[in-house]
Amino acid sequence: MTTTPLAPVAQARSLLQLTTAYHQAKALHSAVELGLFDLLADGPATAEEVKDRLRIVHPLAKEFLDALVALELLEADGDRYRNSPAAQAFLVSGASEYLGGTVLQHARKHYHVWAGLTTALQEGEAGSGAEAHGPEAYPKHYEDLERARQVMAHFDTFSSFTAEELARRVDWSGYGSFIDIGGARGNLATRVALAHPHLHGAVFDLPALAPLAGELIRERGLEGRVRFHGGDFLTDPLPSADAVVTGHVLPDWPVPQRRKLLARIHEALPSGGALVVYDLMTDPATTTVHDVLQRLNHGLIRGDSSSSSVEEYRAEIEEAGFRVRQAERIDNLLGDWLIVAVKP
Repeated sequence: MTTTPLAPVAQARSLLQLTTAYHQAKALHSAVELGLFDLLADGPATAEEVKDRLRIVHPLAKEFLDALVALELLEADGDRYRNSPAAQAFLVSGASEYLGGTVLQHARKHYHVWAGLTTALQEGEAGSGAEAHGPEAYPKHYEDLERARQVMAHFDTFSSFTAEELARRVDWSGYGSFIDIGGARGNLATRVALAHPHLHGAVFDLPALAPLAGELIRERGLEGRVRFHGGDFLTDPLPSADAVVTGHVLPDWPVPQRRKLLARIHEALPSGGALVVYDLMTDPATTTVHDVLQRLNHGLIRGDSSSSSVEEYRAEIEEAGFRVRQAERIDNLLGDWLIVAVKP
């Protein structure tokens, strides 16, 4: 009797690893939610000490810690555990490039949105998650200052790396001031200002974020150099500046509002003023698995499929009266594209 040969075990194993990939994500999520990396920031601890100080009662606590060692988030030295260099650098609260805010956002929100992917595909909408986004939702979402603080920590994760790229890739020498439209609590604006001491910066976002922006500006010693303006950037006057920065804002709006915002920015800028846009943009020549999944994630969270190509962004920006000077992919967490355009 002949039998059909089995498919190569390596292929089967890769599929099994893919279908259980959430194991790794949830181990990281739980470690951040428990405060494990903050606990170990001060020094190593045994499994029993970790259990006692974090109030863990499950008998699999040691296996949980060993899984984090296998994921290279912890290191084991005898019976004691300590943070790996990566965890110490990025997962301890207060670190300059702390990623814990976005880990918590994925644990508490994105993970549950993705759990409804099948339903979303069949019913045509996300079903959850989108209620925290969009023009009507943002003001209500930020009424609770503590919840707003948590969301800002998530945004800060991405804007920290983006700010470094913008500070390096944009030629700021010809400008004395800039304003970040939709700049949240000002993490990007303050980092760009710190990198270029000649610049004065401003943030334009919802008034509810003013206390959080004020805290950050004072913490970084930028009173007098970075300001916060509360308002609606689609209707309220835009503060004057030599350059306008906006990122991950345009796709939140239908095409007519996007065009209106670009036209308002063009009108507010002086001749020679710059528009700096960064966002997830599609480009067939550089698309990766990461890019496709990030666009899917953003569409699920927003409740739509609002990704645009580099060429579509360029066309809308040029239609508003700008001349595109620079278009390139930047090395931030999402692999955004950067477009710099000038008002003639």
